Amino acid sequence: MEQPILIMTTTNRKEVAEQIGKKLLEKRLAACVQITGPRKSIYWWKGAVEDTEEWACMIKSTHSLYKAVEQEIRHIHPYEVPEITGIRIDRILPAYKKWLLEETK
Repeated sequence: MEQPILIMTTTNRKEVAEQIGKKLLEKRLAACVQITGPRKSIYWWKGAVEDTEEWACMIKSTHSLYKAVEQEIRHIHPYEVPEITGIRIDRILPAYKKWLLEETK
């Protein structure tokens, strides 16, 4: 059975987050993309601590679509090394799981 997954990415512009979300939905690679922000990110990059305002995308998809989602994000994303992480969802409302799987066919 197909496994739901939550994929996360962040970007420095709301417009890029929205572009990612819309493209994933158009291609049926995600059932839902939630965009939150701005949020502050503090991280190491090339030997220095960066302090950036970012927008986060929480993408509801499936395990089998992860590579396609990753590829689409990398195509749009302006960062040299974007955050793209996937977490398997092991507990989910059955009706929500059914909807998610139907929307990503």
